[in-house]
Amino acid sequence: MITISLCMIVKNEEKTLRSCLASVANAVDEIIIVDTGSIDQTKTIARSFTNRIYDFKWIDDFAAARNFAFRQATKEYILWLDADDILKEEDGIKLLALKENLEHSVDSVTMFYNYAFDEFGTPTFRFKRNRLVKRENQFKWFGAIHEYLEVRGQILDSDITVTHCRTHTKSDRNLKIFQNRLMRGETFTPRDLYYYANELKDHNKYAKAIIYYNKFLASGNGWVEDEISSCSNLADCYNQLGNSEMELQSVFRSFQYDSPRAEFCCRLGYYFLNNKQYEPAVFWYKLASEQQVPTHNLGFSNPKFSTWLPHLQLCVCYDHMGQHANAYKHNEIARTFRPKDRNILHNKKYLESVLHISETTDSAE
Repeated sequence: MITISLCMIVKNEEKTLRSCLASVANAVDEIIIVDTGSIDQTKTIARSFTNRIYDFKWIDDFAAARNFAFRQATKEYILWLDADDILKEEDGIKLLALKENLEHSVDSVTMFYNYAFDEFGTPTFRFKRNRLVKRENQFKWFGAIHEYLEVRGQILDSDITVTHCRTHTKSDRNLKIFQNRLMRGETFTPRDLYYYANELKDHNKYAKAIIYYNKFLASGNGWVEDEISSCSNLADCYNQLGNSEMELQSVFRSFQYDSPRAEFCCRLGYYFLNNKQYEPAVFWYKLASEQQVPTHNLGFSNPKFSTWLPHLQLCVCYDHMGQHANAYKHNEIARTFRPKDRNILHNKKYLESVLHISETTDSAE
């Protein structure tokens, strides 16, 4: 059995820290908390779980704080979480099983990260991260903002999921850090350009975000998943600015980096649907529905673009085309993913009346 150090950096996390630590405490051998300047009850809560609490003067550098936390670890492997993350009961059980059976030759273990959810609790933004790493390898964090852990060696992909429980409201902290770095004359890496553009977009500075997304893509040195994401974000920015031509070009631009992703297929489907061109809309929505939700890499995914959404939109397209049986079929497929969705249930009732389908004959009920 391996031993695990949990290493965390925190600041003013009294609302979430207890739930986080309680969800993982029985699966780790030591808990290390690095506080970067809390003025609430964060440290008091942490002390009920551990006496390994350290202060770290905040220097606008998340990687520096995480590397400091990692240096305090004494166990064979290091697990890292944020204070608003939890392991649900089933994932805690999986972590204990992993701890029991992990081969010491493994250098890093990836886990899913469910970051955002819809109104039914279904994940809408999911990706993988290297979560458990061998301490003796001395893996380092890089990047003052949106830091990443650089790993190498034998990597095990697990089915353990870390669940994000967002409580913080949107802050301009990261935007200000980027702006201060620019004022100091720092040269941004391609990764910096990408995340600065994201901050600009999140703060509705769409024209400036477009400039930095294009700088990032022009560098030719970004991670392919960030390049694809940049095309999506560019499309969003142009949409907000009312430039539908450039929005469409940004969608097609994503095809330079990979085969058409479901999200872009849905964007094209919506473009044609909005222009009452139903046959090409059907083509793109069908293509979206045929894409698999990625599970094999560290890229981002939103399952709705290949599950319920294209089928719901196919229902709309076929209804406009007068093909009500096809519309009903795709609405029923969408309903398997979102059985309580009001729009889908409304479509069901409407189409059953058009097709003269009795509820008693609906085997899906």
